[in-house]
Amino acid sequence: MDTMGRHVIAELWNCNADKLNNMALIEQIFVNAALKAGAEIREVAFHKFAPQGVSGVVIISESHLTIHSFPEHGYASIDVYTCGDRIDPNVAAQYIVEALEAETVEKVEVPRGTGPVKVKEFQAM
Repeated sequence: MDTMGRHVIAELWNCNADKLNNMALIEQIFVNAALKAGAEIREVAFHKFAPQGVSGVVIISESHLTIHSFPEHGYASIDVYTCGDRIDPNVAAQYIVEALEAETVEKVEVPRGTGPVKVKEFQAM
């Protein structure tokens, strides 16, 4: 194995706002995404904010899936992190993208545990 894990980070835009504000639906989507990828679910925790928005996590034996939704912007940030090489996080991420009806997706996959992370330094303004 070249990496200890794979971490998919995605920006989902122009999603179905009603879905983004439905905690029970988002929870089911994330559970289904984990199962579709072949992951083993350990715990599930989601929270509905007032007046809108949902945050949550599905903890899997292989790591986690998370979401923070902003229905007022049609936006959700998600990440799917899997350890080992048995589970492809892209399978779960794609399921979530389709279920939330995202029209625009920006996604990056970061290999985890491969060595030092190169961080871009910020200059003071």
